[in-house]
Amino acid sequence: MDETDFNVMADTLIELIADRVDDLLGDRIDVDLQGGILTMTVENGGQYVINKHRPNREIWLSSPVSGAAHFHLVEGDWLSTRDAGVDLLVVLGSEFGLSFKP
Repeated sequence: MDETDFNVMADTLIELIADRVDDLLGDRIDVDLQGGILTMTVENGGQYVINKHRPNREIWLSSPVSGAAHFHLVEGDWLSTRDAGVDLLVVLGSEFGLSFKP
């Protein structure tokens, strides 16, 4: 995947996450997307940060629940670089009590 494709796919995913969380949990979570960096602050002060890491073509997650993780695109899914069975959208869905997958 070239850098242009990566940027389009990663930006699309990050925007999807931001929109879904803001639409469904915006009264409890402050969602801020600026410069490709998504910051979501929960009521208890915990903070999620999701951003692109262009050199490795990965999306990085910092979560107050599951910690830090890196994800790369594999056949349409953003899977953990440490455990291929861990999907970014499933992790976030579990932590937020939402479904990001169709």
